Amino acid sequence: MLDWVTDPNIWIGFFTLVALEIVLGIDNIIFISILAGKLPPEQRDRARVLGLAAALISRLLLLLGLSWVVQLTEPLFAVFGHEISGRDLILLLGGLFLLGKSVTEIHHSMEGPGKDGKQAAAASFASVIVQIMILDVVFSLDSVITAIGMVNNIGVMIAAVIVSVLVMLFASGPISRFVEHHPSIKMLALAFLVLIGVVLVAEGLDQHIEKGFIYFAMAFSVIVELLNIRMRSKHAKHQEATPKMK
Repeated sequence: MLDWVTDPNIWIGFFTLVALEIVLGIDNIIFISILAGKLPPEQRDRARVLGLAAALISRLLLLLGLSWVVQLTEPLFAVFGHEISGRDLILLLGGLFLLGKSVTEIHHSMEGPGKDGKQAAAASFASVIVQIMILDVVFSLDSVITAIGMVNNIGVMIAAVIVSVLVMLFASGPISRFVEHHPSIKMLALAFLVLIGVVLVAEGLDQHIEKGFIYFAMAFSVIVELLNIRMRSKHAKHQEATPKMK
């Protein structure tokens, strides 16, 4: 009954799936961080925890409904000879929602908060949670389909999803604070969400885009921006020290 404990294939599949789930969850953390950043400081941690809890619940429910998830890939109807499945619809609507939300956030970031910005943020907790839950379903669908394709053991899938979400829960706080304290990183994160929205729409139209290239481009962009932040920090310290030397 405990043969899985000594089965190396089970453990390899588990750790590989955990790593992939964390990578696939990066976009979810970014989205939650940006939305939670619009709330008053005392509500942000609660919003992040609720958002990731919703992500965990939605992924577990999808895993427990494997037969339903598999049926989502079956065509429902055709448009101009192009077959549309339930998964395609979810990805299309989720991608369009993410595109619209990201572009709106970019616009607000460039325009700056209005005179009643604090009141609007304080009243938006429920709407932020609803938006997080909507995108959680889309991101969870992608995550669960990946899990089904990699591992055949439902127990391993559930354990990997739980561990990956717990890791993201601990990482979400520092990531959120870092994004909030660096406007250029926040704008870069919003650009990533636009890119992910385009990818979701493309996937919904059966135009597969290799995610390895997407994540490589995102990682490369982050590294370049971190170098820029480091350079600006050193330059600012140098400017502060220069008058003292005189």
